[in-house]
Amino acid sequence: MRVLLLSTYELGHQPLGLASAAAALTAAGHVVTAVDLSLDMLTDEQIDWAEAAAVSVPMHTATRLAGAVVSGMKERRPDLRVCAYGLYAAAAAREGEGRFDLAIGGEYEALLTEWANGLEDPTADGEALPSRAGPVPVVLDLGRHRLAGPDRHQLPGLDRYARLVHNGQERLVGYVEASRGCVHRCRHCPVPVVYDGRLRTVAVETVVADVGRLVEAGASHITFGDPDFLNGPHHSLRVVREMRRRHPGLTFDATVKVEHILRHWRVWPELAEAGLLFVVSAFETVNDSILLRLDKNHTAAQEAEAVALLRRYGIEIRPSFLPFTPWTELGDMTALVNFVTANGLESNVDPVQYSIRLLVPPGSLLLGEEPADIFGPYDPAALGYPWQARHPGLDELQAQLSALAEVAPPEDPAGAFTRVHGLVSDAARQWGVAAPEPLSGGAARSVPRLTESWFCCAEPTCSQLERAGTAGASGWRGGADS
Repeated sequence: MRVLLLSTYELGHQPLGLASAAAALTAAGHVVTAVDLSLDMLTDEQIDWAEAAAVSVPMHTATRLAGAVVSGMKERRPDLRVCAYGLYAAAAAREGEGRFDLAIGGEYEALLTEWANGLEDPTADGEALPSRAGPVPVVLDLGRHRLAGPDRHQLPGLDRYARLVHNGQERLVGYVEASRGCVHRCRHCPVPVVYDGRLRTVAVETVVADVGRLVEAGASHITFGDPDFLNGPHHSLRVVREMRRRHPGLTFDATVKVEHILRHWRVWPELAEAGLLFVVSAFETVNDSILLRLDKNHTAAQEAEAVALLRRYGIEIRPSFLPFTPWTELGDMTALVNFVTANGLESNVDPVQYSIRLLVPPGSLLLGEEPADIFGPYDPAALGYPWQARHPGLDELQAQLSALAEVAPPEDPAGAFTRVHGLVSDAARQWGVAAPEPLSGGAARSVPRLTESWFCCAEPTCSQLERAGTAGASGWRGGADS
């Protein structure tokens, strides 16, 4: 079976969703063509070549873009079988009737292979061929599988992806996962919608062997894309120790929730010594009542404690925020801006983080727990349930901050923060609430970061949507970088 694998966006990383699927399908005897549409255009020849297509949907942005991609393919090949796979597969199915034939969530490799096997030989034992009519079927696999190492040979080189900026230099970055899923059930997060508190680890040797291939390809820094790197701290430490043994000069970053930063305080000296440069952590807000509602299991005071703890060992923290929710109060943005300045985070926070708005996808743990009038009916175009802010001024401020995030240069987050401070100060004065503390100046610092600053829970940019829509309407003709 000739299978066309497509990725629309993976946060500026070489798409692991394509590499892992390619390895599984190739091992089963299928012929794969993998295309990263964040860098390359899909050609008519590739669409005509394919007997089936599968689109990776690991996050909200990717799924929004995938709809336009598949519409474009279907214009040329109405009978082409298309599958969505990844964390947002159910959302893609809900939006994609007439576009997708199947949606696969969780540990997708085995089910994706079964689907391709069934298309190749519909009479063989295994999953029945999905019906073309009616709702898109959604299948989920949360089993424990021993994954083959990702097959990256068809993907663009690392020099075309996000780089690490550190000490005035740019370095190539590789992206791996040591685990999938999460043991926590934060109520706003898309991960527990699928994994429901389960953790699935990737074998140490598989992870480290993949790191080795990335090093051979030029990577000198690794991003661990696990939803939380310390969900399984002993497993993660084994990975880091073996990685350091084989590649002693390698640096890395990882994502860790505040609760784990503080609980596993003993690991930070070793991780710092092993090359950990920074930690991404979902602070979300400095409003403790909202943190409680989201089941984050930390407070604003503990966020500050986490910053200080990591800096004690030379590790920077890059917070992610969720400033806009149905429960956000007028003064919350003032409090957030004051928190950033009080903790010296002006250079640590990417501009998009000041603009993130709560997404409520299908199956969200927030649904059914809140009063019925908070969320509106499902909006297929937005892949979620809409809501309005308590005060209309908050929606206006969010739009202003989103517009700023799209144009703010990622190399100057402190400069963007000055503009954020100004917008929040203007809004606060208009609302009659306390404005943020005045800027003291001299806040810019050299902090390790990646050159791609967008975020998995952000809406696609206007340019991303325009690219997807234009390409879809033209049949994805072309093949050059955009």
